[in-house]
Amino acid sequence: MTVYFAADHAGFKLKSELLNYVRGELGYEVEDCGALTPDLSDDYPEIIARAAVKLAKDAAAGIDSRAIVIGASGQGEAMAANRFKGVRCALYYGAASKNQTDISGNELDIVTSTREHNNANALSLGARFISADEARAVVKKWLNTGFSGDARHVRRTARLDEIS
Repeated sequence: MTVYFAADHAGFKLKSELLNYVRGELGYEVEDCGALTPDLSDDYPEIIARAAVKLAKDAAAGIDSRAIVIGASGQGEAMAANRFKGVRCALYYGAASKNQTDISGNELDIVTSTREHNNANALSLGARFISADEARAVVKKWLNTGFSGDARHVRRTARLDEIS
């Protein structure tokens, strides 16, 4: 599975650390979609779009891939990524104050629920809110969590892809 990375200047340092971690320690194929230098005048929409376009094409072709996008808060990056059909980008900028319990009574944290229930194929990180250690732990958990495949979740994610 390929993991596409993209970040603006605010997420550049964290992106560089995570690229090496995901490639080296976790063993995934990675592609750096930019920014390639920490340019304070860059704009995240174009940079994030590079990863989102690749992810959307893979999703349309049935290819399992993911994207990790990073910015100061991660908010704008998630919004940019979610503009592309087939991209379901979840935002993480720190641990939630409590875990959720799903309809079956299973306790899920915010990271695993984005995969198990929403089949998120992109993750946006707020670099100014989390440490590199927390980011590595979250990315590892997110990449290693599968989609539940429950009928209701399949139906709901398909409905998301129908919205234009």
